[in-house]
Amino acid sequence: MTLPTAPDSAAPAIEVRGLRKSYGRVEAVRGVDLRVAVGEVFALLGPNGAGKTTTVEILEGYLSRTGGEVSVLGFDPSRPAIKGRILSGLAGLLPGMGQRSQERRFKERIGIVLQSTGVDPYLNVQETINLFRGYYPDPLPLEDVLTATGLAEQRRVRVRKLSGGQQRRLDVAVGLAGNPDLLFLDEPTTGFDPSARRDAWEMVRNLKQLGKTVLLTTHYMDEAEHLADRLAIMVRGKIVAEGTPAELVRRGGATTIKFSLGTEPPPVPRELAVERDGTDGRYTMLTDTPTESLHRLTAWAVEQDIELEQLSVSSASLEDVFVELARAAGEDES
Repeated sequence: MTLPTAPDSAAPAIEVRGLRKSYGRVEAVRGVDLRVAVGEVFALLGPNGAGKTTTVEILEGYLSRTGGEVSVLGFDPSRPAIKGRILSGLAGLLPGMGQRSQERRFKERIGIVLQSTGVDPYLNVQETINLFRGYYPDPLPLEDVLTATGLAEQRRVRVRKLSGGQQRRLDVAVGLAGNPDLLFLDEPTTGFDPSARRDAWEMVRNLKQLGKTVLLTTHYMDEAEHLADRLAIMVRGKIVAEGTPAELVRRGGATTIKFSLGTEPPPVPRELAVERDGTDGRYTMLTDTPTESLHRLTAWAVEQDIELEQLSVSSASLEDVFVELARAAGEDES
């Protein structure tokens, strides 16, 4: 199979088939298939050593792969320089194509936001963004960058005087300056307090409104659940689950209903399938049909004229699913 070598508006932003990467005898990425649609926010999750960073660096063009097929915005990121040399040789036949290599065209269409970006601490925010905008032929307007990243009020503040959250926003602004179609975000809120994290989430939503495709890596399950249209969980070099956050949460299994009946409660009917937690009057019900089960439970309580105290209903979380998948993958490898 030959993947396309030029952008195609109908194609996905990222398409990966059978991706492999080995370091000697160690295979860090083992047959990954991945597809990211244009305009979506896609999260790649996994424990340390899962192969996330290796996969992303291959997509960014920093690492060569051992095997498989990769298309990023219609380009093969491992061979842009070769294609560029071929095109430059055709410059006389195809006017203008030799002036800009495929490698440069590819780099102009992606933005990369690492966990930390080294910028001049004595420049202000506006000067920093304009500096990076000057490197691109069709940069995003300054005001659009400031609005998307929430830095309009800090435009004249020197970098060294920005808070940690504001500096992270500036990192994203630098990645956005060239008006990329695809933005790679590496752990965008590591070390943030809860308020700063929420502000950063709003920034990512702004990027989506600009029509950008975003691939983010994160260790925060709630972050992936709030931001991602779809996500993939990677363990030991393989993708073990993929889908929308809601789809993956539904794989987590039963809903848990907990309640208390106080002292000397009446016997709970066997058909409710309720288990008592010790001797403290607490009960637990596990069910795949929470609406029906809760209806039967409350109907019984009304009939008995008793109150269901400390009643709670909780479904499996994305974190529960993540932990279970990581554990199962580890057992399969042992």
